[in-house]
Amino acid sequence: MRGSEVKGIRLLFNTGIILLSFGVLSPCEAVVDRIVAVVNQEIITLSEVEKWSQPFQGKIDAEDRLERRERVREVFRKVLERIIEDKLIEQEAKKSGIKVTNKEIEGALEEIKRRNNLNQEEFERALAAEGLTLEKVKRDVEKKILRVKFVNFAVKVEPKAGEKELREFFQNNMDRYRVNESYRPAHILFLIPNQAPPEQIRGIRKRGQKVLERIKSGEDFAQLAMEYSEDSASRQSGGDLGYFKKGELLPALEREARRLKVGEVSGLVRTELGFHILKLLDQQGGEPPFEEVKEKVQADYFEMEMEKAFQQFLSELKEKSVIEIKL
Repeated sequence: MRGSEVKGIRLLFNTGIILLSFGVLSPCEAVVDRIVAVVNQEIITLSEVEKWSQPFQGKIDAEDRLERRERVREVFRKVLERIIEDKLIEQEAKKSGIKVTNKEIEGALEEIKRRNNLNQEEFERALAAEGLTLEKVKRDVEKKILRVKFVNFAVKVEPKAGEKELREFFQNNMDRYRVNESYRPAHILFLIPNQAPPEQIRGIRKRGQKVLERIKSGEDFAQLAMEYSEDSASRQSGGDLGYFKKGELLPALEREARRLKVGEVSGLVRTELGFHILKLLDQQGGEPPFEEVKEKVQADYFEMEMEKAFQQFLSELKEKSVIEIKL
């Protein structure tokens, strides 16, 4: 299967179709099933929490046993909180007579396949690659649709956003609207060896700072990259890393590269590899005119207001419900 198929499915799940994406207890840490919460006399068991987390086991990356155990506890608390919210929504939706039909579920699945350009066989292979089954996805899609239908039923919002508010929202959420953005950074890398002591790291930082000062004083970035960069792949090209799209570069480097204007040079940037000095060589695409995306901005603004109103509603619902947590 094409790698893009799995990537597309994963992205879609991360944006809401799969409601929870946390780690899971390892087999040696699992305990006998028990009640971990009661929501208006409806119980939630430990096995239910584990089942929600099952497709994402192995995500917790911690060698220290105590650290891992604490992170597992934190994950489970978050998972349990979401299950409690879903239970409350299901209970309220049942009282209101709201249901999800098989046609709505199938329609949502067809839309997922259409957006990812997958046929049924490719879709199921992509799910399997994520550790998911079609039946589980159907149940999760049903919960998602139920949540949306209940929000639309229970929460009434009529945001009165003027031009000023929409433009501010547009500027504050520019990452949503950038079109075909790519950027071309160059860097000078000063590697930090594994398990390097603090004194050695300070020495590497000092060496990088001296090269940075030479750049700021007017010396050629590319020439200094060829002399000092410890990235053998880019050194001979003056540190040129080529073009990247969002999400393709190390997060710390991406944040800095996207902050720079073409021709600008960063300070020292620390990553797991070492210290970097970045220079933005080129940038393509980027910010569209407000008028071109105004309708999407309005829709996103309305969605934000709906979510705020729903969280307030959910908070009030929790206050009037009887919830006992035993985790």
